[in-house]
Formats: sequence, structure tokens, C-alpha cells
Amino acid sequence: MKKIIYTLLFFLFTGSMFAQSQKDFPVTEEWLEKIEALLPSEPRVQAPVRKIMVFSQHTGFYHWIIPHNDEMLKILAKKTGAFEITIARDIDSFDKKNLKQYDAVILNNSNPSGPDRDLFADLLKKNSSLGEARIAELSAAYEGNLMDYVAKGGGLFIMHGAITVQNNSQKFSAMVGGSFDYHPKQQEMHLKEVDSGHPLVQAFNGEGFTHIDEPYFFKNAYFDYNFRPLLYIEADKLEGKRAEVDNNTIYVAWIKRHGKGRVFYSSPSHNAQSMDQPELLQFFLDGLQYVVGDLPADDSPMDKPE
Repeated sequence: MKKIIYTLLFFLFTGSMFAQSQKDFPVTEEWLEKIEALLPSEPRVQAPVRKIMVFSQHTGFYHWIIPHNDEMLKILAKKTGAFEITIARDIDSFDKKNLKQYDAVILNNSNPSGPDRDLFADLLKKNSSLGEARIAELSAAYEGNLMDYVAKGGGLFIMHGAITVQNNSQKFSAMVGGSFDYHPKQQEMHLKEVDSGHPLVQAFNGEGFTHIDEPYFFKNAYFDYNFRPLLYIEADKLEGKRAEVDNNTIYVAWIKRHGKGRVFYSSPSHNAQSMDQPELLQFFLDGLQYVVGDLPADDSPMDKPE
């Protein structure tokens, strides 16, 4: 009953916030104090302090939650003592030498512009006077650096829109588990656990997670199902989808291996109000511990739907 009452109050509050303006939700001291109180006090697994680079630059659609995520992750690092967080925005952050000093990289809603959907090329165009051929060459090199970093054992945590970082690259799509296709309007969604016994969804206690967000649909490597799904939504419960969905299932969070490294994707992370539910914050912490290799979890690929 307590959970039901909390959920109702959450949606009454967030509903009014959405009716105003999502952009009228600044990072305030009051919000920081609330998030600090909601965040877990310690990680599930005690381990050495891990160094994390949070890349929070974008060139396309700006997700207003970017600064909220930055602050949440900094508080999480301090409160648990499990991480050292570096916020990065420069493309040189993806130099091989720089990447080597980190245990994991978080891509924080790092959306590139369309239709090319190439964040590295966008940043080079914006911050240099290089010609198109050289930009294409360097962009491919930065993409390769990130992919090699993961293949050699680095962790990669992708938040919501950052799945578009190299959205038209088939190689990148294969590494992260898919590419962004489209999303209908924001709406209330009930995310359900694929396997309530999986260690990375313990936070939801078998009850799933309900919030307001963009329901993402995916393409490219997504249909290889070369990942271990964690959360899904039911297509027939959504408004505005373009076509019917096989098996009525859309996976919105998953983990997977890439070489010696680990990848965690979480579509939930569009609205800061979602973090009012501590289950999501615990889910983020567990995912981060997974990608740095501290929280063991079954990440074998799922069986393809028939």
C-alpha cells in the first residue's frame, strides 16, 4: 500500500511539472539534497575505487537532464566512496592515452545532430577548420579508440539518448546492442524486469518501474539480440508507435560483452523527475558496478525470439 501511495504522489507531482516546462527544473541545492538522501549509501560489492569518465557533451538534441546526471553521479561517487568521477566535454577525451586511465566511460545523453548522427565528426566540425576528408578520418579514429578501449576491458555505460553517439555505424551498433530508431511522445510507462532474479534488477523487487519517459524503439544490431535484456515495455500499452512490434516486447535496458569489456544501456534517463524513485538510482549504481567488473551478472546473449 505504501508503494502504491508513493507512486500516486509521484505522478501527481511529476504530472504538474511536465505540464509546466521540463526546462524549468534547474539543479538547485534543494534538489541536490534530495538526491543525496535517495542515493544508496554503499555499493552492493566493496571494491577498489574506480575511475569513471562521464562524457556530457552533445551537438544535437539537448537533454535537459545532462547536468542533473552529472551532479547525481558526483554525489553517488562521494556518498559510496566507490568511484572518482571526471566530467569531460572535449573530443580529446577519446584519445587512447586518456581513455586508459579510466575503468569506465559514461556517455551522458551525448546526442549528435542528424542525419549523420556522428558525434565525433560533429565536434571536429564545431571546434576545428579541418576539411571533410580529415574530419571523417579522425572521427573514425575516435570511434575506434572507444571501441578498442571497451574490447580491451573498459566499461561503457550509455544513458538514454547517448545510444545515438555513432548511430549510423554498424560496428558501433554491434558493440552497444543497437541503434536508435524513433520514439513516440513522452508518456507514462511501466517497465518490467525480464528476469526478476537477475542481480542487476534487484532494485525493483519484482515490481518493475513506472515513470514518464520517451519510449525508445531501436534498429540495426538490436535485432541480433546480442545482449542480455534487463527491462522491457509492452508495445500495446504505448501511444504513437509507427508499426506493430514482434512479440509485443521492446527492451529498454540491457547488458552485453564486447571483447573483454562490458556495456550497460539504460533508456530510462530522460527526465530528472524519474530519479525521485530510489530504485532507479540503485539500478544505475548496479549497472556501473557491472561495467567496471565488480558486480558479477549473467551477460550471455538472449535467445532470439522465434
